[in-house]
Amino acid sequence: MQKIITNCSCVDISSEGKGVIKNGKDVIFCDGIFPGEKADVEILYHRAGVYFGKVKKLYNLSKDRIQPRCKICTSCGGCQYQQLDYKAQLKYKTKRVKEALTRIAHVKQEVLPCLGMEEPYNYRNKIQVPFNKDRNGKVKFGFYKENTHIIMPIKECAIEDKRAAPILWDIKLLLEKMNIPCYNEDSGKGILRYVLIRTSYHYDELMVVLVTTQMNFPGQRNFINELVNRHPEITTIVENVNSRHTNVILGNQEKVLYGPGHIKDDILGLSFEISAASFFQVNPIQVEKLYASALNLIDFNKKEVVLDAYSGVGTIGLIAARNAKKVISIEINKSAHKNAIENAKRNNIDNIEFHCADAGEFITKYDGDIDVLIMDPPRSGSDETFLSTVMNKRIKKIVYVSCNPETLARDIQYLSSMYEVNYVQPVDMFPMTAHVETIVGLYRK
Repeated sequence: MQKIITNCSCVDISSEGKGVIKNGKDVIFCDGIFPGEKADVEILYHRAGVYFGKVKKLYNLSKDRIQPRCKICTSCGGCQYQQLDYKAQLKYKTKRVKEALTRIAHVKQEVLPCLGMEEPYNYRNKIQVPFNKDRNGKVKFGFYKENTHIIMPIKECAIEDKRAAPILWDIKLLLEKMNIPCYNEDSGKGILRYVLIRTSYHYDELMVVLVTTQMNFPGQRNFINELVNRHPEITTIVENVNSRHTNVILGNQEKVLYGPGHIKDDILGLSFEISAASFFQVNPIQVEKLYASALNLIDFNKKEVVLDAYSGVGTIGLIAARNAKKVISIEINKSAHKNAIENAKRNNIDNIEFHCADAGEFITKYDGDIDVLIMDPPRSGSDETFLSTVMNKRIKKIVYVSCNPETLARDIQYLSSMYEVNYVQPVDMFPMTAHVETIVGLYRK
């Protein structure tokens, strides 16, 4: 669809961080353009009633536009806002939350300004990149270009922990030196698919996860020894086997190649064990603001029974347990469930019980009293089974932690006949991206 629209004006930013352009009755979504700016736009394709385009020429630049630190931020699709001043990013995220709650759930409660970072770069404690070979047979790694499986090579990423890039570069050199083949998606042949690096903020601990197509690849021991010699900051290396033809990064089989097989980190004074597959918030600085704001909504008096749904490795539930009578923690992922049990032992917390189960199925069968519900569901939000049971049990308080304002608003609308919103606080867990975390307090009417 080779069509150029000239002198287009951007009027808004979409929930995915794309510029919204109105051209008569048509709507065009386009990366790299912000409200108030104009551009000549090439139409690329049409889907679900809207057009998607590419900026060919940009003019009338916004006063909020800045020079991005990363040269490929407009191509890799990971950072939609690197060309936008950070204060403006926070304003747009606050606006997104307010508009979603107002439009979908008709919430009238004031939305507080989004809590940001002093230094919004190099915050991510988890990086996962695919490895492959270029046309000349040289190993490359990077990020997939948006909506493709084309790898955009990187030198380093502006939002990842600075310790990751040197390790990735040496893994590339060792693969070439030892002639260890990278996985080819088309042929299904090769060994190394992805490298995942997890870093600790409070401890000198770092995990490397090698995602391979087979266990015990040729030259493995020499590869591990040389990698650790080059990078003594690595405290553990895990091999994860994924031989399936799938977009899912991690497989179900793991083997510890070096060190204990996990790292640890702290949140609000508690220590947590993190394995290769565990869910753990990626921003160690902002997670403390997030959880502190969420738990401040609960007027603890040591008498509350708290249900922590979608609990991951037990982080917020264990923190809440210090001031609650009892916490019931629900998590469907077996690895995270196991980590949560170990984390309770690590922190000497015994007024919490753990269940490896689907949150909706568990709460439907549970016949005990619940005073407070803390829920932090995936991006898709919760489901009607879970929410309807919450309403039937007449739980007094709900603290909803969400990573998707639209599904958050949908769920609040479902709960609105029995619950009202009295607190909304966006938190910027993902600077330079369009994503925003939100804490909502709901009280039974």
